[in-house]
Amino acid sequence: MADRAGGDPVRAQSYDDGGDGVWAQQLLAQLRPAGRDLGRLVTWLARSTRATVCLQDAHGSLLAGERLPLDASLVADVTAGRVAAAALEDGERHVRLVGIRRPGPGPAAGAVLAVARPAPFDRHTAEILKHTAGVVELLLRERELAESGRRLQRVTADLRLAILQLLMVEDTVSARRVAAGLWPGLLEQDTARVYVVETSPVERDRLAEVCTDATGGRALVVRCPAMDGHVIVVGPSSEVGERLRSLVAARPGTFLGGSPRQRLALTATAYGQAVTALAVARFRPERSAVYATRTRPARLMDPAALCAWAAGVLRPLDRLPHHVRAELLATTGLGLEFTAVSAAKVLGVSRNTVRARMDRFAALLGADLSRLTVRAVAHLALNTEAAHGPCGPGGPPAHPPAGGELTDLLGTRALRSWADGLLGRLEEDGRDLRTTLRAWIAADAHAERAAQTLGVHAQTVREHVRAAEPVLERRLMAGGTDLYEAVLAHLVVGELPVPELDMANHGQSDSPVHG
Repeated sequence: MADRAGGDPVRAQSYDDGGDGVWAQQLLAQLRPAGRDLGRLVTWLARSTRATVCLQDAHGSLLAGERLPLDASLVADVTAGRVAAAALEDGERHVRLVGIRRPGPGPAAGAVLAVARPAPFDRHTAEILKHTAGVVELLLRERELAESGRRLQRVTADLRLAILQLLMVEDTVSARRVAAGLWPGLLEQDTARVYVVETSPVERDRLAEVCTDATGGRALVVRCPAMDGHVIVVGPSSEVGERLRSLVAARPGTFLGGSPRQRLALTATAYGQAVTALAVARFRPERSAVYATRTRPARLMDPAALCAWAAGVLRPLDRLPHHVRAELLATTGLGLEFTAVSAAKVLGVSRNTVRARMDRFAALLGADLSRLTVRAVAHLALNTEAAHGPCGPGGPPAHPPAGGELTDLLGTRALRSWADGLLGRLEEDGRDLRTTLRAWIAADAHAERAAQTLGVHAQTVREHVRAAEPVLERRLMAGGTDLYEAVLAHLVVGELPVPELDMANHGQSDSPVHG
Protein backbone atom coordinates (compact mmCIF):
# COMPACT_ATOMS: atom_id res chain seq x y z
CA MET A 1 0.00 0.00 0.00
CA ALA A 2 1.48 3.34 -1.04
CA ASP A 3 2.27 6.07 1.45
CA ARG A 4 -0.16 9.00 1.70
CA ALA A 5 0.93 11.78 -0.67
CA GLY A 6 1.61 15.22 0.69
CA GLY A 7 4.11 14.69 3.53
CA ASP A 8 3.85 13.38 7.05
CA PRO A 9 0.59 12.13 8.54
CA VAL A 10 -1.36 14.21 11.04
CA ARG A 11 0.84 14.31 14.13
CA ALA A 12 -0.59 16.96 16.38
CA GLN A 13 0.94 16.76 19.83
CA SER A 14 -0.61 13.85 21.74
CA TYR A 15 -2.19 14.29 25.12
CA ASP A 16 -0.02 13.47 28.10
CA ASP A 17 -1.47 10.13 29.13
CA GLY A 18 -0.41 9.83 32.71
CA GLY A 19 -1.88 6.32 32.52
CA ASP A 20 -4.84 4.64 30.85
CA GLY A 21 -7.33 6.60 32.93
CA VAL A 22 -6.59 9.95 31.30
CA TRP A 23 -7.23 8.94 27.70
CA ALA A 24 -10.31 7.02 28.80
CA GLN A 25 -11.68 10.12 30.48
CA GLN A 26 -10.92 12.16 27.38
CA LEU A 27 -12.72 9.60 25.22
CA LEU A 28 -15.76 9.57 27.50
CA ALA A 29 -15.86 13.36 27.23
CA GLN A 30 -16.59 12.90 23.53
CA LEU A 31 -20.00 11.48 24.55
CA ARG A 32 -21.10 14.59 26.40
CA PRO A 33 -23.98 16.40 24.62
CA ALA A 34 -21.78 19.38 23.82
CA GLY A 35 -18.94 17.23 22.52
CA ARG A 36 -20.69 14.71 20.28
CA ASP A 37 -19.02 15.39 16.97
CA LEU A 38 -17.42 12.83 14.66
CA GLY A 39 -14.88 15.29 13.35
CA ARG A 40 -13.74 16.25 16.84
CA LEU A 41 -13.56 12.57 17.87
CA VAL A 42 -11.47 11.59 14.85
CA THR A 43 -9.13 14.53 15.47
CA TRP A 44 -8.72 13.40 19.07
CA LEU A 45 -7.95 9.84 17.91
CA ALA A 46 -5.32 11.13 15.45
CA ARG A 47 -3.61 13.12 18.18
CA SER A 48 -3.79 10.37 20.76
CA THR A 49 -2.34 7.71 18.44
CA ARG A 50 -0.04 10.02 16.43
CA ALA A 51 -1.66 8.72 13.26
CA THR A 52 -3.63 9.66 10.20
CA VAL A 53 -7.27 8.68 10.67
CA CYS A 54 -9.96 8.16 8.03
CA LEU A 55 -13.63 7.43 8.70
CA GLN A 56 -15.59 6.49 5.59
CA ASP A 57 -19.01 4.98 5.05
CA ALA A 58 -19.72 1.67 3.37
CA HIS A 59 -19.82 3.38 -0.04
CA GLY A 60 -16.41 4.99 0.40
CA SER A 61 -17.61 8.54 1.16
CA LEU A 62 -15.44 10.38 3.67
CA LEU A 63 -17.28 11.05 6.95
CA ALA A 64 -14.42 12.53 8.97
CA GLY A 65 -10.62 12.75 9.02
CA GLU A 66 -8.37 12.56 5.98
CA ARG A 67 -8.62 10.34 2.92
CA LEU A 68 -6.23 7.35 3.03
CA PRO A 69 -5.20 5.08 0.15
CA LEU A 70 -6.58 1.71 1.27
CA ASP A 71 -6.64 -1.76 -0.23
CA ALA A 72 -10.04 -1.99 -1.91
CA SER A 73 -10.46 -5.75 -1.41
CA LEU A 74 -9.61 -5.51 2.28
CA VAL A 75 -12.04 -2.63 2.76
CA ALA A 76 -14.69 -4.68 0.98
CA ASP A 77 -14.14 -7.60 3.37
CA VAL A 78 -14.51 -5.32 6.39
CA THR A 79 -17.56 -3.58 4.96
CA ALA A 80 -19.28 -6.87 4.16
CA GLY A 81 -18.59 -8.18 7.63
CA ARG A 82 -16.42 -11.06 6.46
CA VAL A 83 -13.77 -9.72 8.84
CA ALA A 84 -14.44 -7.40 11.79
CA ALA A 85 -10.99 -5.80 11.69
CA ALA A 86 -7.74 -6.02 9.76
CA ALA A 87 -4.09 -5.05 10.27
CA LEU A 88 -1.27 -4.80 7.76
CA GLU A 89 2.13 -3.27 7.26
CA ASP A 90 2.75 -1.44 4.01
CA GLY A 91 6.25 -0.10 3.66
CA GLU A 92 6.72 2.53 6.31
CA ARG A 93 3.05 2.50 7.40
CA HIS A 94 1.21 0.33 9.88
CA VAL A 95 -2.51 0.29 9.13
CA ARG A 96 -5.50 -0.89 11.18
CA LEU A 97 -9.04 -1.13 9.78
CA VAL A 98 -12.06 -1.58 12.04
CA GLY A 99 -15.59 -2.18 10.83
CA ILE A 100 -18.23 0.03 12.48
CA ARG A 101 -21.31 -2.17 12.59
CA ARG A 102 -24.58 -0.70 11.43
CA PRO A 103 -27.83 -1.19 13.41
CA GLY A 104 -29.97 -4.14 12.44
CA PRO A 105 -29.42 -7.79 11.60
CA GLY A 106 -26.41 -9.08 9.72
CA PRO A 107 -22.67 -8.55 10.10
CA ALA A 108 -22.28 -5.82 7.46
CA ALA A 109 -20.52 -2.65 8.53
CA GLY A 110 -21.97 0.80 8.09
CA ALA A 111 -18.57 2.46 8.11
CA VAL A 112 -14.84 1.71 8.21
CA LEU A 113 -12.40 3.37 10.61
CA ALA A 114 -8.84 3.33 9.21
CA VAL A 115 -5.78 4.38 11.20
CA ALA A 116 -2.28 4.63 9.66
CA ARG A 117 0.91 5.49 11.56
CA PRO A 118 4.65 5.05 11.04
CA ALA A 119 5.16 3.20 14.34
CA PRO A 120 3.72 -0.25 15.09
CA PHE A 121 0.51 -0.48 17.13
CA ASP A 122 1.35 -1.29 20.74
CA ARG A 123 -1.13 -2.50 23.34
CA HIS A 124 -1.84 1.05 24.52
CA THR A 125 -2.61 2.39 21.02
CA ALA A 126 -4.67 -0.68 20.15
CA GLU A 127 -6.81 -0.15 23.27
CA ILE A 128 -7.44 3.47 22.33
CA LEU A 129 -8.47 2.42 18.81
CA LYS A 130 -10.74 -0.36 20.06
CA HIS A 131 -12.66 1.84 22.49
CA THR A 132 -12.79 4.76 20.09
CA ALA A 133 -14.41 2.48 17.50
CA GLY A 134 -17.16 1.77 20.02
CA VAL A 135 -17.75 5.49 20.57
CA VAL A 136 -17.78 6.07 16.79
CA GLU A 137 -20.47 3.40 16.49
CA LEU A 138 -22.59 5.15 19.13
CA LEU A 139 -22.24 8.54 17.46
CA LEU A 140 -23.06 7.13 14.02
CA ARG A 141 -26.12 5.38 15.44
CA GLU A 142 -27.21 8.61 17.09
CA ARG A 143 -26.75 10.44 13.79
CA GLU A 144 -28.82 7.84 11.92
CA LEU A 145 -31.56 7.98 14.53
CA ALA A 146 -31.62 11.78 14.36
CA GLU A 147 -31.81 11.70 10.58
CA SER A 148 -34.57 9.09 10.73
CA GLY A 149 -36.43 11.35 13.14
CA ARG A 150 -36.05 14.30 10.79
CA ARG A 151 -37.27 12.20 7.85
CA LEU A 152 -40.26 11.06 9.89
CA GLN A 153 -41.04 14.67 10.80
CA ARG A 154 -40.83 15.72 7.15
CA VAL A 155 -43.05 12.85 6.02
CA THR A 156 -45.56 13.59 8.77
CA ALA A 157 -45.59 17.29 7.86
CA ASP A 158 -46.08 16.40 4.19
CA LEU A 159 -49.00 14.12 5.08
CA ARG A 160 -50.62 16.83 7.18
CA LEU A 161 -50.29 19.28 4.29
CA ALA A 162 -51.68 16.70 1.84
CA ILE A 163 -54.73 16.19 4.08
CA LEU A 164 -55.30 19.95 4.28
CA GLN A 165 -55.00 20.30 0.50
CA LEU A 166 -57.53 17.49 -0.01
CA LEU A 167 -59.93 19.28 2.33
CA MET A 168 -59.36 22.53 0.45
CA VAL A 169 -60.71 20.96 -2.76
CA GLU A 170 -63.62 19.27 -0.91
CA ASP A 171 -62.19 15.75 -1.22
CA THR A 172 -63.14 14.81 2.32
CA VAL A 173 -63.27 11.07 1.57
CA SER A 174 -59.60 10.94 0.55
CA ALA A 175 -58.62 13.29 3.40
CA ARG A 176 -60.23 10.96 5.95
CA ARG A 177 -58.60 7.93 4.35
CA VAL A 178 -55.13 9.49 4.61
CA ALA A 179 -55.70 10.75 8.15
CA ALA A 180 -57.13 7.48 9.47
CA GLY A 181 -53.79 5.67 9.37
CA LEU A 182 -51.92 8.20 11.50
CA TRP A 183 -54.56 10.10 13.46
CA PRO A 184 -57.57 7.77 13.90
CA GLY A 185 -60.79 9.66 14.52
CA LEU A 186 -59.33 13.08 13.70
CA LEU A 187 -61.79 13.84 10.89
CA GLU A 188 -64.71 11.65 11.95
CA GLN A 189 -66.94 14.66 12.58
CA ASP A 190 -68.52 16.38 9.59
CA THR A 191 -67.64 19.86 10.83
CA ALA A 192 -64.58 21.68 12.12
CA ARG A 193 -63.18 25.11 12.81
CA VAL A 194 -60.08 26.43 11.08
CA TYR A 195 -57.59 28.55 12.98
CA VAL A 196 -54.57 30.49 11.78
CA VAL A 197 -51.87 31.23 14.34
CA GLU A 198 -49.33 33.88 13.40
CA THR A 199 -45.81 34.47 14.68
CA SER A 200 -42.47 35.50 13.19
CA PRO A 201 -41.07 33.20 10.46
CA VAL A 202 -38.11 32.24 12.64
CA GLU A 203 -40.45 31.10 15.42
CA ARG A 204 -42.95 29.32 13.16
CA ASP A 205 -41.51 25.77 13.41
CA ARG A 206 -41.38 25.96 17.19
CA LEU A 207 -44.93 27.35 17.25
CA ALA A 208 -46.15 24.42 15.12
CA GLU A 209 -44.64 21.98 17.62
CA VAL A 210 -46.26 23.83 20.51
CA CYS A 211 -49.64 23.81 18.74
CA THR A 212 -49.33 20.08 18.13
CA ASP A 213 -48.54 19.45 21.78
CA ALA A 214 -51.28 21.80 22.98
CA THR A 215 -53.99 20.15 20.86
CA GLY A 216 -52.90 16.66 21.87
CA GLY A 217 -53.61 14.96 18.56
CA ARG A 218 -57.13 16.37 18.37
CA ALA A 219 -56.34 18.76 15.50
CA LEU A 220 -54.60 18.86 12.14
CA VAL A 221 -51.61 21.20 12.50
CA VAL A 222 -49.98 22.38 9.27
CA ARG A 223 -47.20 24.85 8.53
CA CYS A 224 -48.82 27.20 6.03
CA PRO A 225 -47.11 26.76 2.64
CA ALA A 226 -48.04 30.30 1.58
CA MET A 227 -47.24 32.47 4.63
CA ASP A 228 -43.95 31.86 6.43
CA GLY A 229 -45.25 32.99 9.81
CA HIS A 230 -48.57 31.12 9.78
CA VAL A 231 -49.62 27.80 11.28
CA ILE A 232 -52.99 26.40 10.13
CA VAL A 233 -54.98 24.30 12.62
CA VAL A 234 -58.12 22.36 11.69
CA GLY A 235 -59.89 21.46 14.92
CA PRO A 236 -63.14 19.45 15.06
CA SER A 237 -63.31 19.86 18.86
CA SER A 238 -64.21 23.18 20.51
CA GLU A 239 -61.51 22.40 23.06
CA VAL A 240 -58.92 23.08 20.35
CA GLY A 241 -59.88 26.74 20.20
CA GLU A 242 -59.67 27.12 23.97
CA ARG A 243 -56.19 25.62 24.04
CA LEU A 244 -54.98 27.79 21.18
CA ARG A 245 -56.27 30.94 22.87
CA SER A 246 -54.44 29.98 26.06
CA LEU A 247 -51.30 29.33 24.02
CA VAL A 248 -51.48 32.73 22.32
CA ALA A 249 -52.14 34.52 25.59
CA ALA A 250 -48.91 33.10 26.99
CA ARG A 251 -46.77 33.92 23.93
CA PRO A 252 -46.31 37.67 23.19
CA GLY A 253 -46.12 38.49 19.49
CA THR A 254 -48.47 35.65 18.59
CA PHE A 255 -51.97 36.14 17.10
CA LEU A 256 -54.95 33.86 16.48
CA GLY A 257 -57.78 34.06 13.97
CA GLY A 258 -60.57 31.49 13.88
CA SER A 259 -63.53 30.57 11.70
CA PRO A 260 -66.99 29.58 12.81
CA ARG A 261 -67.81 25.87 12.63
CA GLN A 262 -68.02 24.78 9.00
CA ARG A 263 -68.53 21.55 7.11
CA LEU A 264 -65.26 19.83 6.25
CA ALA A 265 -66.06 20.38 2.59
CA LEU A 266 -65.92 24.13 3.28
CA THR A 267 -62.41 24.10 4.71
CA ALA A 268 -61.24 26.58 2.05
CA THR A 269 -63.99 29.00 3.05
CA ALA A 270 -63.20 28.54 6.73
CA TYR A 271 -59.52 29.20 6.04
CA GLY A 272 -60.34 32.53 4.38
CA GLN A 273 -62.54 33.44 7.35
CA ALA A 274 -59.75 32.61 9.78
CA VAL A 275 -57.30 34.83 7.89
CA THR A 276 -59.83 37.67 7.96
CA ALA A 277 -60.28 37.20 11.71
CA LEU A 278 -56.51 37.19 12.12
CA ALA A 279 -56.38 40.76 10.77
CA VAL A 280 -58.83 41.81 13.50
CA ALA A 281 -56.85 39.95 16.17
CA ARG A 282 -53.80 42.13 15.55
CA PHE A 283 -55.69 45.11 16.99
CA ARG A 284 -57.17 43.36 20.02
CA PRO A 285 -55.51 43.19 23.45
CA GLU A 286 -56.20 39.44 23.72
CA ARG A 287 -54.62 38.96 20.24
CA SER A 288 -57.35 36.59 19.08
CA ALA A 289 -60.58 36.94 17.13
CA VAL A 290 -63.29 34.84 15.51
CA TYR A 291 -64.82 35.59 12.13
CA ALA A 292 -68.33 37.05 11.74
CA THR A 293 -68.19 39.43 14.67
CA ARG A 294 -69.63 42.21 12.46
CA THR A 295 -72.53 42.55 10.06
CA ARG A 296 -71.87 41.07 6.63
CA PRO A 297 -73.75 42.42 3.60
CA ALA A 298 -74.92 38.93 2.58
CA ARG A 299 -76.81 38.68 5.87
CA LEU A 300 -78.89 41.70 4.87
CA MET A 301 -80.13 40.06 1.65
CA ASP A 302 -83.11 37.77 1.27
CA PRO A 303 -81.60 34.28 1.75
CA ALA A 304 -83.82 32.50 -0.78
CA ALA A 305 -83.32 35.16 -3.45
CA LEU A 306 -79.58 35.28 -2.78
CA CYS A 307 -79.27 31.51 -3.06
CA ALA A 308 -81.27 31.47 -6.28
CA TRP A 309 -79.14 34.24 -7.74
CA ALA A 310 -75.89 32.48 -6.82
CA ALA A 311 -77.19 29.23 -8.31
CA GLY A 312 -77.97 31.05 -11.53
CA VAL A 313 -74.52 32.61 -11.67
CA LEU A 314 -72.78 29.28 -11.04
CA ARG A 315 -75.12 27.18 -13.17
CA PRO A 316 -72.67 26.93 -16.11
CA LEU A 317 -70.43 24.86 -13.82
CA ASP A 318 -73.15 22.31 -13.09
CA ARG A 319 -72.44 20.30 -16.25
CA LEU A 320 -68.91 19.57 -15.03
CA PRO A 321 -68.04 16.38 -13.11
CA HIS A 322 -68.43 16.95 -9.38
CA HIS A 323 -64.72 16.77 -8.57
CA VAL A 324 -63.85 19.19 -11.38
CA ARG A 325 -66.54 21.62 -10.28
CA ALA A 326 -65.35 21.46 -6.67
CA GLU A 327 -61.77 21.98 -7.82
CA LEU A 328 -62.67 25.08 -9.82
CA LEU A 329 -64.74 26.55 -7.01
CA ALA A 330 -62.09 25.92 -4.34
CA THR A 331 -59.25 27.26 -6.47
CA THR A 332 -61.16 30.34 -7.59
CA GLY A 333 -62.34 31.03 -4.06
CA LEU A 334 -58.78 31.02 -2.76
CA GLY A 335 -57.53 32.96 -5.78
CA LEU A 336 -60.09 35.69 -5.16
CA GLU A 337 -59.41 35.79 -1.43
CA PHE A 338 -55.63 35.82 -1.68
CA THR A 339 -53.15 35.95 -4.56
CA ALA A 340 -52.66 33.34 -7.25
CA VAL A 341 -49.21 32.62 -5.82
CA SER A 342 -50.53 32.10 -2.28
CA ALA A 343 -53.44 29.99 -3.51
CA ALA A 344 -51.01 27.81 -5.45
CA LYS A 345 -48.88 27.21 -2.35
CA VAL A 346 -51.88 26.37 -0.20
CA LEU A 347 -53.27 23.92 -2.78
CA GLY A 348 -49.90 22.42 -3.65
CA VAL A 349 -50.14 23.23 -7.36
CA SER A 350 -48.35 25.65 -9.66
CA ARG A 351 -49.34 29.28 -10.11
CA ASN A 352 -50.11 28.51 -13.75
CA THR A 353 -52.53 25.79 -12.65
CA VAL A 354 -54.34 28.24 -10.42
CA ARG A 355 -54.59 30.78 -13.23
CA ALA A 356 -55.74 28.11 -15.69
CA ARG A 357 -58.53 26.99 -13.36
CA MET A 358 -59.59 30.57 -12.70
CA ASP A 359 -59.53 31.31 -16.43
CA ARG A 360 -61.78 28.31 -17.03
CA PHE A 361 -64.13 29.46 -14.26
CA ALA A 362 -64.23 32.94 -15.77
CA ALA A 363 -64.86 31.61 -19.29
CA LEU A 364 -67.76 29.43 -18.14
CA LEU A 365 -69.38 32.31 -16.28
CA GLY A 366 -68.52 35.01 -18.79
CA ALA A 367 -66.75 36.93 -16.04
CA ASP A 368 -63.80 39.26 -16.56
CA LEU A 369 -61.91 38.68 -13.32
CA SER A 370 -59.48 41.47 -14.12
CA ARG A 371 -62.27 43.83 -13.00
CA LEU A 372 -62.53 44.38 -9.27
CA THR A 373 -66.31 44.73 -9.23
CA VAL A 374 -66.67 41.43 -11.12
CA ARG A 375 -64.37 39.73 -8.62
CA ALA A 376 -66.51 41.05 -5.78
CA VAL A 377 -69.69 39.69 -7.39
CA ALA A 378 -68.08 36.30 -8.11
CA HIS A 379 -66.82 36.20 -4.53
CA LEU A 380 -70.37 36.83 -3.28
CA ALA A 381 -71.73 33.97 -5.41
CA LEU A 382 -69.02 31.55 -4.25
CA ASN A 383 -69.49 32.43 -0.58
CA THR A 384 -73.26 32.10 -0.89
CA GLU A 385 -72.97 28.55 -2.21
CA ALA A 386 -70.39 27.78 0.47
CA ALA A 387 -72.80 28.99 3.18
CA HIS A 388 -76.02 27.52 1.82
CA GLY A 389 -74.84 24.68 -0.41
CA PRO A 390 -75.73 24.28 -4.11
CA CYS A 391 -79.29 25.29 -4.95
CA GLY A 392 -81.37 22.11 -5.41
CA PRO A 393 -83.70 21.04 -8.21
CA GLY A 394 -86.27 23.52 -7.03
CA GLY A 395 -83.97 26.38 -8.01
CA PRO A 396 -84.48 28.65 -10.98
CA PRO A 397 -84.79 26.70 -14.24
CA ALA A 398 -82.87 29.22 -16.28
CA HIS A 399 -80.01 31.65 -15.83
CA PRO A 400 -81.60 35.12 -15.57
CA PRO A 401 -79.63 38.27 -16.38
CA ALA A 402 -77.09 38.43 -13.56
CA GLY A 403 -76.77 42.20 -13.45
CA GLY A 404 -80.50 42.95 -13.16
CA GLU A 405 -81.18 40.35 -10.47
CA LEU A 406 -78.17 41.41 -8.44
CA THR A 407 -79.38 45.00 -8.63
CA ASP A 408 -82.62 43.87 -7.01
CA LEU A 409 -80.69 42.01 -4.28
CA LEU A 410 -78.60 45.07 -3.54
CA GLY A 411 -81.58 47.40 -3.44
CA THR A 412 -82.95 46.54 0.00
CA ARG A 413 -83.39 49.23 2.62
CA ALA A 414 -81.24 47.33 5.13
CA LEU A 415 -78.34 47.07 2.70
CA ARG A 416 -78.63 50.75 1.77
CA SER A 417 -78.50 51.71 5.44
CA TRP A 418 -75.43 49.48 5.97
CA ALA A 419 -73.61 50.89 2.94
CA ASP A 420 -74.41 54.51 3.78
CA GLY A 421 -73.16 53.98 7.32
CA LEU A 422 -69.98 52.30 6.21
CA LEU A 423 -68.96 54.76 3.51
CA GLY A 424 -70.21 57.71 5.53
CA ARG A 425 -67.35 57.18 7.98
CA LEU A 426 -64.95 58.35 5.28
CA GLU A 427 -66.56 61.79 5.03
CA GLU A 428 -65.24 62.76 8.45
CA ASP A 429 -61.71 62.92 7.03
CA GLY A 430 -60.82 66.18 5.30
CA ARG A 431 -58.74 64.44 2.62
CA ASP A 432 -61.85 63.22 0.73
CA LEU A 433 -60.96 59.57 1.25
CA ARG A 434 -64.31 58.49 -0.16
CA THR A 435 -63.63 59.96 -3.59
CA THR A 436 -60.16 58.44 -3.68
CA LEU A 437 -61.42 55.01 -2.65
CA ARG A 438 -64.17 55.08 -5.27
CA ALA A 439 -61.70 56.02 -8.00
CA TRP A 440 -59.26 53.34 -6.84
CA ILE A 441 -61.94 50.65 -6.96
CA ALA A 442 -63.16 51.88 -10.35
CA ALA A 443 -59.55 51.56 -11.56
CA ASP A 444 -59.49 47.92 -10.38
CA ALA A 445 -57.16 48.76 -7.46
CA HIS A 446 -54.49 50.30 -9.72
CA ALA A 447 -53.15 53.37 -7.94
CA GLU A 448 -51.55 54.84 -11.08
CA ARG A 449 -54.79 54.72 -13.10
CA ALA A 450 -56.78 56.17 -10.21
CA ALA A 451 -54.19 58.93 -9.84
CA GLN A 452 -54.60 59.88 -13.50
CA THR A 453 -58.37 60.12 -13.02
CA LEU A 454 -58.04 62.25 -9.89
CA GLY A 455 -55.11 64.34 -11.09
CA VAL A 456 -52.94 63.46 -8.09
CA HIS A 457 -49.80 61.41 -7.47
CA ALA A 458 -50.13 57.62 -7.21
CA GLN A 459 -48.53 57.70 -3.77
CA THR A 460 -51.32 60.01 -2.62
CA VAL A 461 -53.87 57.42 -3.75
CA ARG A 462 -52.09 54.67 -1.82
CA GLU A 463 -51.86 56.84 1.30
CA HIS A 464 -55.58 57.65 1.13
CA VAL A 465 -56.54 53.98 0.71
CA ARG A 466 -54.37 53.01 3.66
CA ALA A 467 -55.90 55.83 5.68
CA ALA A 468 -59.36 54.47 4.87
CA GLU A 469 -58.53 51.04 6.33
CA PRO A 470 -58.73 51.93 10.05
CA VAL A 471 -61.77 54.12 9.39
CA LEU A 472 -63.66 51.27 7.71
CA GLU A 473 -62.03 48.63 9.97
CA ARG A 474 -61.21 46.63 6.86
CA ARG A 475 -58.05 45.63 5.03
CA LEU A 476 -58.21 47.10 1.53
CA MET A 477 -54.70 46.95 0.08
CA ALA A 478 -54.42 43.22 0.88
CA GLY A 479 -57.62 42.41 -1.03
CA GLY A 480 -60.01 39.62 -0.16
CA THR A 481 -63.29 39.74 1.75
CA ASP A 482 -62.75 43.15 3.33
CA LEU A 483 -62.11 44.82 -0.02
CA TYR A 484 -65.06 43.08 -1.66
CA GLU A 485 -67.37 44.36 1.07
CA ALA A 486 -66.21 47.90 0.35
CA VAL A 487 -66.87 47.28 -3.35
CA LEU A 488 -70.38 45.98 -2.62
CA ALA A 489 -71.08 49.07 -0.52
CA HIS A 490 -70.26 51.25 -3.54
CA LEU A 491 -72.55 49.12 -5.73
CA VAL A 492 -75.38 49.40 -3.20
CA VAL A 493 -75.26 53.20 -3.02
CA GLY A 494 -74.95 53.46 -6.81
CA GLU A 495 -71.51 55.06 -6.87
CA LEU A 496 -70.26 52.24 -9.12
CA PRO A 497 -72.26 50.34 -11.75
CA VAL A 498 -73.34 46.78 -11.02
CA PRO A 499 -71.25 44.61 -13.36
CA GLU A 500 -72.57 42.23 -15.97
CA LEU A 501 -70.95 38.79 -16.01
CA ASP A 502 -70.95 38.44 -19.81
CA MET A 503 -68.20 41.02 -20.41
CA ALA A 504 -65.19 38.68 -20.25
CA ASN A 505 -62.32 39.28 -22.61
CA HIS A 506 -62.10 35.76 -24.05
CA GLY A 507 -59.08 36.65 -26.11
CA GLN A 508 -56.83 37.06 -23.08
CA SER A 509 -56.40 33.72 -21.38
CA ASP A 510 -53.77 35.18 -19.08
CA SER A 511 -55.80 38.18 -17.96
CA PRO A 512 -54.71 39.31 -14.51
CA VAL A 513 -56.45 38.07 -11.42
CA HIS A 514 -56.20 39.34 -7.87
CA GLY A 515 -52.57 39.61 -6.89
